[in-house]
Amino acid sequence: MPQTNQNLFAVLRGGFPADQDGVAIETDDGLRYSWRDLDHASAMLANLLESLGLPEGSRIAAQVEKSVEAVLLYLATLRAGYVYLPLNTAYQSAEIEYFIGNAEPAVVVCTPKNFSWVSKIAFKAGTRHVFTLGEGRSGSLLERAAHHSDRHAVAERGFDDLAVIIYTSGTTGRSKGAMLSHGNIASNARVLRDYWGWRGDDVLIHALPIFHVHGLFVAIHGALLAGAKMLWFHKFDPKAVLARLPEATVFMGVPTLYVRMLAEPALDRHTAQHMRLFVSGSAPLLIETFDAWRHRTGHTILERYGMSETGMLTSNPYAADARHGGESERRGGTVGFPLPGVELRVQGDDGRVLAAGEVGAIVVKGPNVFKGYWRMPEKTREEFTADGFFKTGDVGQIDARGYVTIVGRAKDLIISGGYNVYPAEIESFINEMPGVAESAVVGVPHPDFGEVGVAVVVARASATIDPERILADLKARLANYKIPKRCFIATELPRNAMGKVQKNQLREQHKALFT
Repeated sequence: MPQTNQNLFAVLRGGFPADQDGVAIETDDGLRYSWRDLDHASAMLANLLESLGLPEGSRIAAQVEKSVEAVLLYLATLRAGYVYLPLNTAYQSAEIEYFIGNAEPAVVVCTPKNFSWVSKIAFKAGTRHVFTLGEGRSGSLLERAAHHSDRHAVAERGFDDLAVIIYTSGTTGRSKGAMLSHGNIASNARVLRDYWGWRGDDVLIHALPIFHVHGLFVAIHGALLAGAKMLWFHKFDPKAVLARLPEATVFMGVPTLYVRMLAEPALDRHTAQHMRLFVSGSAPLLIETFDAWRHRTGHTILERYGMSETGMLTSNPYAADARHGGESERRGGTVGFPLPGVELRVQGDDGRVLAAGEVGAIVVKGPNVFKGYWRMPEKTREEFTADGFFKTGDVGQIDARGYVTIVGRAKDLIISGGYNVYPAEIESFINEMPGVAESAVVGVPHPDFGEVGVAVVVARASATIDPERILADLKARLANYKIPKRCFIATELPRNAMGKVQKNQLREQHKALFT
């Protein structure tokens, strides 16, 4: 019996509904794309790519603004059997030079306004084909694709064949290219479809970027695999999203998006009455935001945990989880249980598996875990245990009920005078103080203690907070070695495009305080 094609595009297309003329995507500027449009347009783009005579395994790099056509390019790359390489639209010339030099893509697609400098970098690195894709369905990519057939035979691919390279954010050293196979991504999509109860009559509000796992994989794959409609927002606008919320059933966002919607008077139980699921990820969700959302809407946000290298690893329960005694509570401050098929353990520095409640390194194994880092075999070996678990770099604990809590990143750990200090613990206390909107604690060099903590705090609108008062309050609640040596008030914390606080920038800013 012939083996089923495991090409990720074939898997996703298998979820398309029988009615190919139904609306698959409706954009915020009024365009509608049917399921037939997705199939035929991605076929034309796949035929264009194949007409270029590219070598097997060629990388297709895309640094373009969010659009449905960018998604079609992604689907076309998969169905033609090539490797997709999404790049953050915020990257500048030095960063693009590194990514193109490292990945050596055969094709680069960029915005028309960046063509002059991106093409120079690409051609210098040996890339033979540079296309443009602009807003309003413009650019040379679509012009060339228009001459190709809208029928295409999907390339045969196996579970372990490379599908996507996602470059990590690179907060320490150069970014690493995480290699994800067709099987890695498809297995995760299937698990999330079942675990989160995706249905064909769901309507997803898509307001995330699409150069990242959250927006490109978790959101889009969920809708495509379920045959569910997407309401497409090119950029997040809280008023515009809330206006369409009564038509939707699923929303996925980073914590910042939830905070911005909570600031809108229009958010209430009536607006959210048809919603089935709110999902948050990519950065920690403050318990205050979690509680405020439940109070305003009557819905409990489902927080989950994943990485570029693994897709989604854990999730708070959507429904009762039989593997955990029928537990169904979505617990704020946790990321829930390991997803079906995922093995997760917390271990000490010596590799010993820790007991419930003990804090240690989180390591994982499963069909969703990546193949390794692009052209970094030694780094890949370093990041796996002897028994095949991937070292996530996150520090956390598992409680007696099985809920996983992320304490922080291992690289954010502060070792002060020989004691381990976890910034997330200190931040949780600061964030509860009157007038505080959010905070970040980082470690900086110190001549006596090796490292000490520095707190950076953002005040609420119209609130005035005293940094010395914050430190005094902490001293009444925490061991002295955990207390930051200095506290600064800032207007905002530096964040990347997915809302994660860039602590490396804060460390750099304050590194000379005590030296």
